[in-house]
Amino acid sequence: MSKFSMFMKENKAVKENARLAVTNSLCDEGGNPLLWELRHISSKENEAIRDSCIAETPVAGKSGVVRSKLKTGLYVQKLIAASVVFPDLYDAELQDSYGAKTPEELLMAMVDNPGEYNRLAEFVQHFQGFDISFDEKVEQAKN
Repeated sequence: MSKFSMFMKENKAVKENARLAVTNSLCDEGGNPLLWELRHISSKENEAIRDSCIAETPVAGKSGVVRSKLKTGLYVQKLIAASVVFPDLYDAELQDSYGAKTPEELLMAMVDNPGEYNRLAEFVQHFQGFDISFDEKVEQAKN
């Protein structure tokens, strides 16, 4: 038996999907909010999402020097969109019904109540293993 046998992939716990009533504006025939299904993303997926949300801006007064900045709002949108399994935010018919061209645009159109969106963002961040929200981290960094 290998000293690493407990670290083998077959011993890794399976992460279950979550179901969540995201918005009160989309309901079934009985008036109950529809359940969305969310999945865990991998660290590799998270890095790709994060990297796609970094903007480089020139530093004033320093020629050729740039500073990287994470666009946190866009990052959270993409994190949520990547987490949603159902409804399928990539479905062309669903996008067309809201006049959206990307999963992120569709997400924002479907969850257009700011309070509901913020609750969803907080849920997804915790679901993905982040202890505090990015907004809270920004506030901590400022202080």
